[in-house]
Amino acid sequence: MKKQLYLVATPIGNYDDITLRALKILTDVDFIICEEYKEARRLLSHFKIEKPLISINEHNEKDFADEIALRILQGEIAALISDCGTPLFSDPGHVLVDLCISYNIEVIPVPGANSLLPALTGSGLDFEKFYYYGWLSPKKEIRQKELLQLKNRKELIVLLDTPYRLKALLADIVKVFGKYCRVVVAFNLTLPSEKFFRASAQEILHEVEAKNLKGEFVLLLDNRTLRLRSE
Repeated sequence: MKKQLYLVATPIGNYDDITLRALKILTDVDFIICEEYKEARRLLSHFKIEKPLISINEHNEKDFADEIALRILQGEIAALISDCGTPLFSDPGHVLVDLCISYNIEVIPVPGANSLLPALTGSGLDFEKFYYYGWLSPKKEIRQKELLQLKNRKELIVLLDTPYRLKALLADIVKVFGKYCRVVVAFNLTLPSEKFFRASAQEILHEVEAKNLKGEFVLLLDNRTLRLRSE
């Protein structure tokens, strides 16, 4: 009897980025574990897939992990998806995966869309080595302290945050790293409105403020030696 949990990557915006393997697995499994019902139903409806759903998040994952693992141990095959992109990457699922591994359930990653690699490859920066920090604190004082710590890392630094904090994050970067710090913002990746902003932190901040831009983004902060000098 197979005991399997698939970790299925889903598109980050453009549904055409789904893989054939992902579609096959989502069609074949007994049930799907998702992050938010609304996002999962929209995705599955688009591909005409109907499956029972269980939602897990940071608040309920510990409560539901045992129940899900038991169903898999009894012979049901499950797939874990996040709202978009690759599961577990700054998303729920770690507790469930750890539990499944402890029960000798086979955990099978199904690669696909993610925001990190497109941001790096489209940035125009040298990314043979980079430091992924991910999400900063939503609290301004703590966020600025985290940035001060990152200032000591003379590397290409990758940051993520929510769409409505792009301006605040850029403003903090200007304050901590200086207005000439080289930054790339990969904005709304895979969508028709996709755009790469490649300039100093101050210049990008001005453009974001002028256009009141809000959208998903990956921010690459080049804290090596180069500073962009422009007035």
